[in-house]
Amino acid sequence: MMGRFVYSMNVSLDLRIEQVPGDNGAGEWLRLGEEMHREANARTRELALMVHGRVYYEAMEEYWPRAPEDASLPDYMREYGELWTAKPKILVSRTRRSAAHGTRIIGGDDAIDQLAALRAGTDGTISVGGATLATQLLRAGLLDELLLWTHPSILGFGRPLFDDYDIPIELDLIEHRSFERGVTMRRYAVQDTKEAGTC
Repeated sequence: MMGRFVYSMNVSLDLRIEQVPGDNGAGEWLRLGEEMHREANARTRELALMVHGRVYYEAMEEYWPRAPEDASLPDYMREYGELWTAKPKILVSRTRRSAAHGTRIIGGDDAIDQLAALRAGTDGTISVGGATLATQLLRAGLLDELLLWTHPSILGFGRPLFDDYDIPIELDLIEHRSFERGVTMRRYAVQDTKEAGTC
């Protein structure tokens, strides 16, 4: 079986992922709650692999490895810290030379080809974190799904879900759930995704 690349991200109603540069779906506009977080934990537990762009990875790396030991955090956040730290990860970066927490680095001009081969050789879901990386995978026809955690905020400015992408994308809604505080989770299949290795 071939793996599936799923771009998972917190977004505003106007499909922004950042209000302040670098917040990467972790800004004050989010309405995070226990029910939503536990669902995210369950989905993370089932992943075969995580693939992160550098900026997204460094935001995660800064916070989550310390979370399991932080007694001030609720148990579901400490649990996510354990999951993120333990899960095998790929960091896509031209500048990083090392990374901890079970992370392998892919870089260079053939990074997308390497990711295509990774997808072809993986059985299960591969989460994608980071707009630049997700845009590159979408352009290559390798992005299979979007998993959007939509928060009831309109930011009006900030980084969009995809970077500099101006081609129509056809999607099929395959799952929808609602959570506390007005948050919704929608899972979409990207239509006409190319087979890996044809990019």
